Amino acid sequence: MYDVLILGSGPAGLTAALYAARGGKKTLVLGGTTLGGQMAGIAKLENYPGFRGSGAELAEFMKSQSTEFGAEIKFVSAVAISGDADSGFAVAADDGKTYAGKTVILATGAWPRKLDIDGAREFMGRGVSYCATCDGFFYSGKTVIVLGGGNSALNDALYLADLAKTVKIVYRKSEFFRAENVLRERVAARENIECLFNTDLAKISAKPDSSDGELIATTTDGREIVTDGIFVAIGHEANTDYLTESVSRDEMGRLAPEKLPTGIFVAGDVHSGVKMQIATAVGTGCTAAMDAIAYLNAQK
Repeated sequence: MYDVLILGSGPAGLTAALYAARGGKKTLVLGGTTLGGQMAGIAKLENYPGFRGSGAELAEFMKSQSTEFGAEIKFVSAVAISGDADSGFAVAADDGKTYAGKTVILATGAWPRKLDIDGAREFMGRGVSYCATCDGFFYSGKTVIVLGGGNSALNDALYLADLAKTVKIVYRKSEFFRAENVLRERVAARENIECLFNTDLAKISAKPDSSDGELIATTTDGREIVTDGIFVAIGHEANTDYLTESVSRDEMGRLAPEKLPTGIFVAGDVHSGVKMQIATAVGTGCTAAMDAIAYLNAQK
C-alpha cells in the first residue's frame, strides 16, 4: 500500500509527487495518458515564473524532480475509487489493476469542452480539433478557424498564424473580455488573423465537391465560411467522471477540498475556486501534498 496515490501528472500532480516523496512518503502517480496533462500542449510558456521553454519540457523536468526523491509514475488512468480513510483507498485503473493508498490526491485536471453543434462530432479528427499544437502542422498554408475568445483561443490563433495562411477567430462577444491584454495586442498585430465578433458557429458540414476535405462553417447569422480546419477553445470541464455521484461538484465539475471525504485531497484545475494556471496548479499541488503528509503523520 502506498502512502499517497496521486491521480494526474500535470503540474499539480507532479508538484504533489515531489512534496510527498520528499516528505518521506511512499508515492505513486497514476499519470493518465500524457505526462504534463494540458501543460504538455503548450508550445511556449511565457507566464510561469523562472522558466522558459515548452510545457512538455517543464513536465519532464518536474517528473525528474519527483522521481529523484522516489516517486513512482505509471501512465494509466483511474476509472473508479472505493474505500475510505479507515480501511484505505482502492483506485481501479484502466490497466485492469487496482492500486491501494492511505490517502489520495485528485489532480486529474480539466479537458477542453466539446463543441455541441451539428457536425462537430462527425468531423472530429477530420477537420475539427481541440489541440492546436497537436494538429496545427497539418494545416500549414491553409485556412483555419479558431472558436473562442479566452487566453487559450488567442494563444491557439497566434500559434496557428505561424503555420496557416489565414486564421479567423470566431467569438460570440463584442471583444476579448477574458483574454490578457498582451495576447489581444499580438492578435491585432498579425495581418493573417481576422476577428469575427458577435457571432458563433451553428453548424459544420462538408464542402460539396471538395477534393481537399474543406469544411463549411455556418455561423449563427447565416454566414458560410469555407475553411480547412476548425480549432475549438471554448473552455474546460473538470475530469471527474471516475468519481461517484455522491462526491459534490460545482457547475464545472470541480471539487471543493472541504467537501471531500477524509483522506482525499484535491489540486490543480479540478480544484474549485482557483484560476486555471500552471502557477496555481503548482501551489495547490504543494498544499495538497503537505496536507496529506500532515494527515498521515497525525495517524501514527
